[in-house]
Amino acid sequence: MGFPIPPCFALAAGRRPTGLARSLATIAWLMILPLFLVRPVWAEDLIVAAAADLKFAMAEVVEHYRAAHPDDKVEAIYGSSGKFFSQIVNGAPFDLYFSADIAYPRQLEEKGLTASETRPYALGRIVLWSLKPGLAEVPLKELPGAAIRKLAVANPDHAPYGLRAKEALEHQGVWEALKPRLVLGENIAHTAQFVDSGAADAGIVALALVLSPTMANKGAWTLIPAEWHEPLEQGYVILKRAADNPSARRFAEYMGSEPARVVMRRYGFVLPGEEGP
Repeated sequence: MGFPIPPCFALAAGRRPTGLARSLATIAWLMILPLFLVRPVWAEDLIVAAAADLKFAMAEVVEHYRAAHPDDKVEAIYGSSGKFFSQIVNGAPFDLYFSADIAYPRQLEEKGLTASETRPYALGRIVLWSLKPGLAEVPLKELPGAAIRKLAVANPDHAPYGLRAKEALEHQGVWEALKPRLVLGENIAHTAQFVDSGAADAGIVALALVLSPTMANKGAWTLIPAEWHEPLEQGYVILKRAADNPSARRFAEYMGSEPARVVMRRYGFVLPGEEGP
């Protein structure tokens, strides 16, 4: 039994194809047929919504994952954990969700919007960072009297790193005094851009960002004690849209692999079962 010849290979309407025309059409059809069979049936596209502090670490993890699973197509999108949460609730087409605050994916679980349990993947840390090394060394409680015109923090209303920055400043009793000088980033990567561009003299940003190749040699930073704020416990979940997507399961499992953990440690994340500085 031969392959059916698509109408697009027929000759002019109303004319019966010749034997040669049929042969050429069959050859052309056989040439394009493999295009529909190239990707394995188990390979599916994967869209990952990831907290902005993962911008550099996740990019490396995805690169290693692609090398191990070349048939899987993975795209990571970075932004505010809180905004991603709202988008997912409203039907945004994401497959996995990596949040800087584990409370967000747990809420999605409660709403029946996930295909897996929420798993912790790291604890984040915050630092005071400035391109002017002297400003990075100023204790938080002395910031109101320092030569700082603008201090960048992520918006605490929807960015977990911003909320932890606020908590640390409140712990030191200077949040209210510094409010007139604050510039709020949409997410922690946006906050770091304020400092990097000079729009802010200093900022409270993610350790993972200042350890990235693009920022590692810029200015100086001081680690803020973890006891000054609630833990930045981060978690991820497979979303309901990816319930039957094998690539989502593979990527979720890969996050617990040693190659992925090596990358995460290098960016200053404290991993489950390990202790940080």
